[in-house]
Amino acid sequence: MPNKPLSLAASLAQTQRGRLRRFFSVRVRNPADIADLTQEVFLRMLRIPDRDAIRSPEAYLFTVALHVAQQHAMQDSAIAPSEQVDELLAQLPASPDADPLLQAHGEQCLEAFTRALERLSPKVRATFVLHRQYGMTLKEISRELRISFPMAKKYLAKALQKIHQHLEAAE
Repeated sequence: MPNKPLSLAASLAQTQRGRLRRFFSVRVRNPADIADLTQEVFLRMLRIPDRDAIRSPEAYLFTVALHVAQQHAMQDSAIAPSEQVDELLAQLPASPDADPLLQAHGEQCLEAFTRALERLSPKVRATFVLHRQYGMTLKEISRELRISFPMAKKYLAKALQKIHQHLEAAE
C-alpha cells in the first residue's frame, strides 16, 4: 500500500481540481494565489496518516480547502491595510474627466478608513476582514479564530463602532 496516499491525492487531483479552483476563485482576492492554495490542499491530503478513516474523500478535500482559504484570509489580513489599499488604488484606472474634488475626497476617505483599520487590534481587524471581505459568518469566524461566538460578535461590533467613530472624527 505504499501508493495509497499518492493514489488518493492523484485521483482527487484528477477529478476535483477544476471544482477546487472554482471554490478558491470566489474566496480569494488575488487570482494568482489560486494555484498555490490548490497545491497546498493536495499536499495536506498527502500528509493524512489514516486515509481509510475518510468516508467521503471529496467532502474531506473541500473541508481542507476551506481551512486553507481561511488561513490564507488570516495571513492576508496580517498585511498592513495601507498596503492593501495602495494595491487597490494602483489597479484603478484613472479617468481623464474625473472631478479632482471628488478624487481628493475619495482618497481622503480611503486614507481615513485605512487608519481606522490600522488602529484595530489584530483579532478585531481579522474578524472585520473575514466577515466583510470574505463573507464568513460569525460562527465560521469563531471557529477559525478559536474564539467563542459571542466574542466574535463582540469583535465585529467593536470593529464597526471604532471604524465609524474614526471616520466621523476624520470628517
